[in-house]
Amino acid sequence: MSHTPSPSSPKRVDWAGLGWLLLFFWYFSGVTQALLLFSGTTGFAGFRDALFLSSLWLAPVLLLPRFTRATAAAIGLVLWAASLVGLSYFGIYRQEFSQSVIFVMFESNTAEAGEYFSQYFSAWLGLALLLYTLVAVLLWKRVRPVRLPLRSRLPVVALLLLANLVYPFYKQMVTQQRNFADAVEKVQQRMEPAVPWQLLVGYRQYRQQLDNMQQLLARNAALPPLQNLQDSSGTAPRTLVLVLGESTTREHMHLYGYNRDTTPNLDALAASDEGLTVFRNVVSPRPYTIEVMQQILTFGDEQNPDRFLTDPSLINLMKQAGYKTFWITNQQTMTKRNTMLTTFSQQTDAPVYLNNQRNQNASQYDDVVLAPFEKALQDPAPNKFIIVHLLGTHMDYRYRYPDDYAHFTDRQGAPGVLTPEQVETYNFYDNAVRYNDYVVSSLIKRYSATTPNGFLLYLSDHGEDVYGSGNHDRLGRNEGAPTRPMYTIPFLLWTSPSWRAEHPRDLQAMAERPYSSSHLIHTLSDLAGLSYDRYEPAKSLVSPQFVVAPRWIGDPYRKNGLREFDHLPLDNAEQAQQTVSNSQAQSGAGPN
Repeated sequence: MSHTPSPSSPKRVDWAGLGWLLLFFWYFSGVTQALLLFSGTTGFAGFRDALFLSSLWLAPVLLLPRFTRATAAAIGLVLWAASLVGLSYFGIYRQEFSQSVIFVMFESNTAEAGEYFSQYFSAWLGLALLLYTLVAVLLWKRVRPVRLPLRSRLPVVALLLLANLVYPFYKQMVTQQRNFADAVEKVQQRMEPAVPWQLLVGYRQYRQQLDNMQQLLARNAALPPLQNLQDSSGTAPRTLVLVLGESTTREHMHLYGYNRDTTPNLDALAASDEGLTVFRNVVSPRPYTIEVMQQILTFGDEQNPDRFLTDPSLINLMKQAGYKTFWITNQQTMTKRNTMLTTFSQQTDAPVYLNNQRNQNASQYDDVVLAPFEKALQDPAPNKFIIVHLLGTHMDYRYRYPDDYAHFTDRQGAPGVLTPEQVETYNFYDNAVRYNDYVVSSLIKRYSATTPNGFLLYLSDHGEDVYGSGNHDRLGRNEGAPTRPMYTIPFLLWTSPSWRAEHPRDLQAMAERPYSSSHLIHTLSDLAGLSYDRYEPAKSLVSPQFVVAPRWIGDPYRKNGLREFDHLPLDNAEQAQQTVSNSQAQSGAGPN
């Protein structure tokens, strides 16, 4: 005999109905995040956050169960429209939509936008979006009211709001001890993977960073030009290239004596091309990209860190000297941290932005710079100055190279004390260095193939300690606890035959000079034959008047924050390389 519940018996929760509601709301954010996750483009965080944020939409349908289908349809229509943007962007670029994309969209004119749409929008993408829409409709048809007792309904809705909005603020401000503005920024970042916040937050962040950038650009435009500028490089057309790497320490480069074969292409170039000079004793002033760029692209240095605000930049200098300037970057564009980089790029005549990922932990390979680089080389301007900014070997290292560059897969050549997890990270980094070798050598080869009149200079912004110092327990960069791998950087100069003939220098004799990249503007000026009132030949690595000076590292804004790089203890890799150098010297084999 079946039991019939009495009218006073509590009703069971319709878990299946609740599941269909959550699936419906999650679908509009989750599909794109799932594609990003399973394609290896991003990690799990976006997928997770999209799921949590989608549960917020349960609140109105739980409060008003009588209007569930109508409410779900109205919300779903908004989410569907917003989701088409991110899903289409993934379908075309295999990237996540971000505020950087919004910046590039607004930087493009209507004609460019039409060209992109006609070139990339295809029948298969249209069919995919149609199928995506049909599935959304089918899910909506499964939606049904979930009726909770009023005494349960309000606490459940309150819990959803607390979990998704209140607790994240509490965690950032109390647990992480951030101020309110930083807490808001972190919570917004957590909301970005879900629609429609992806568009709303992205646009708000874009406007904030744009305002900051416009202020910096206006300040830069008001700076007086350099006085007594003279160009002694002749009247022949010329193309000069500056390649800026990222997070690459020379201590993981075979070219500099590292035991693993991480630089086969550059090794071959150094052995066969007399135009390549490998400078072996250059360091970065700071271990962070933005702070370094404020020095190497300006007259700023550790003693005068604010000159990037008061003096012309390298780009201003080259434009004043009559060069058409280009900026090709695979770095993120409009983020709070990278606004300064975008400001530098906006000073150039022709900026090209290739990386619109929302976060650094996303697959974005540096070979994307090759095509726009070749296009810039073909530009008809007689004098060109091209800056190429790579993503290099930036953490997370496994996202910096494609699968076919997974060359190092075991612990051979790695420090014996490393754990299996550390060996995996160590291999990720060396694979990224090997891929960086391919990209940098490809840039040199493509430049050389144009029979240019000029030079190409490559250096990394800073280094990276990947279990290479002390007890092999350091990973990344920490200015408060500096180690040498954080600052030791590659510094390579390739000069064309015509440029060498017109500007003879014994560069190989200068390859061991101790130098800080904070004075790069003086070296580039010297190489380009430019002189002016603020040029200091003593700070040029390639000048006969070069003077060895202390190489300061550290935070110049902190009291007693500076120290001399040469006072840091030698790390394990440098000791090994010093042994190799001594052995070469004894056998009569000099450095390349």
